[in-house]
Amino acid sequence: MIWSDFSKLIKLRLTFLVVFSASISFLIGSKVNGHIDWMNWLKLIGGGFLVTAAANCFNEIIEKDLDKLMKRTADRPIPAGRMTTGQGLVLGLFMGIGGTYLLGSLNLVTGLLSVFSILLYAFAYTPLKRKSPIAVFVGAIPGALPPLIGYVAAHEKIDAIALILFGIQFVWQFPHFWAIAWVLDDDYKLAGFRLLPSGKRNLTSAIFTFASSLILIPVSLLPTYYGYGGYYVGGVSLIFGVVFLYLAFNLLKDLEIPSAKKLMYGSFFYLPVVQLMFLFDFIGKVK
Repeated sequence: MIWSDFSKLIKLRLTFLVVFSASISFLIGSKVNGHIDWMNWLKLIGGGFLVTAAANCFNEIIEKDLDKLMKRTADRPIPAGRMTTGQGLVLGLFMGIGGTYLLGSLNLVTGLLSVFSILLYAFAYTPLKRKSPIAVFVGAIPGALPPLIGYVAAHEKIDAIALILFGIQFVWQFPHFWAIAWVLDDDYKLAGFRLLPSGKRNLTSAIFTFASSLILIPVSLLPTYYGYGGYYVGGVSLIFGVVFLYLAFNLLKDLEIPSAKKLMYGSFFYLPVVQLMFLFDFIGKVK
């Protein structure tokens, strides 16, 4: 039960995806340097896990009363009463400080970006969710920082590769989150969350989702365009991008929850596949 509550508190699956993204980018940054420091890679994974867990923990403390109203979150440890906000705060602070220390020990830029990520996610994105759909745009910034953090942890410079890694994950989050918001809109409304572009499941929201999926295709081809990746990453990104766009088109066509679910599940596959292909292709080009 203790592990179950802790995993819900830190949103384990989301935290794992964030750490995975950062670790892949660390390896790309390491290849730019010409060597991989595996001890620093472990520090990044540990620090990234703790920082992400802390941000999620603070998010749940702030939203504890709202989480009680939604079916998917009512069983989280704080709203369910199995953990107090004080206990959650202590855990969050320890994880945040520990994670920031580990990331900061890699270099100053990595540490500063990690602090910025926590603050923006917990104290800007979280309260905005009830005020305006602009929250998705604000949340996409800390959501896209993990690959940037991972890259600069290995190569202390925000260069073109770092910005491309950031850009792909930034744009990907819009169809990803809007698909989730479409599926969970009824639950979100119970807590007053406004995450769909128009605030409703309608054509306008579907158009925004489709447009963001369309923009993702040229953005995902930037590694090949600028010569950081070859035709393998370009081909895979194009194929997955077209499939992703097709799923978004189906949502645009029928405006139904099942189509949004398919787009949501597709987004879970899209990002790690494209990032892994970028890594493999980049390694092949710099040998």
